[in-house]
Amino acid sequence: MFQEALNYPRNSDSTVKNVAIGGILLFLSFLFVPALAAFGYVVRSLRGVLNGVEEPPEFDEWGELLADGVKAFAIALAYSLVPALIAIVAVVTSGATLGLTGPGRSGGLVVALIALGAFALLTVVSLLLAYVLPAAIVAWVRTDSLGAAFSPAELRVLAFSKTYATGWAVAVGISLLGGILVGVLNAVLIGALLAPFITFYANVAGAHAIGSAVREMPAVEDGSEAPASQPAA
Repeated sequence: MFQEALNYPRNSDSTVKNVAIGGILLFLSFLFVPALAAFGYVVRSLRGVLNGVEEPPEFDEWGELLADGVKAFAIALAYSLVPALIAIVAVVTSGATLGLTGPGRSGGLVVALIALGAFALLTVVSLLLAYVLPAAIVAWVRTDSLGAAFSPAELRVLAFSKTYATGWAVAVGISLLGGILVGVLNAVLIGALLAPFITFYANVAGAHAIGSAVREMPAVEDGSEAPASQPAA
């Protein structure tokens, strides 16, 4: 699976063009809209893999790319509200504690314990979100329903599947490999320029790893698994 995913972005006559465009979009991600287009391309790649297409898509129909990017961003934003809420509660609780106890030693100790507990909880939640968020994107893509990204039935089938876990682990491995490569290239001052292109390539390869892993898994309807022969949306 690792080798197939790593080779996937190169399974096209337009490999150089696709990676060049994707890298430039990420390079311009501070403008936000280019990043949405890059995300949309990754989603399009995932959709193709889920439907059995082993050739990367083209950069065309930019309106659809942006629409997919916006939806993917909206899903990620919704999930990011969880750690944000934890941080807000920790800050408010710390402020209330200091207001009640004053800035003395006891108040400082309580605030320190709150901060430590919040940090530990944020770490656990962030790791869980890193695992669940790709499953949410897959659930949306294969059902063509944004609601599926938050459906316990869909997420349970994916998140507790060894198949999905394997694909996710491969995608993470590719991402780490890309990060190491960028770090090595940074030593010769070229990594900063190549980082967006390497990151884009790794994201597309990761989409293949996860998409191919769950391609044969059945969709979910009304909380139960549908036949595996049902075509993906």
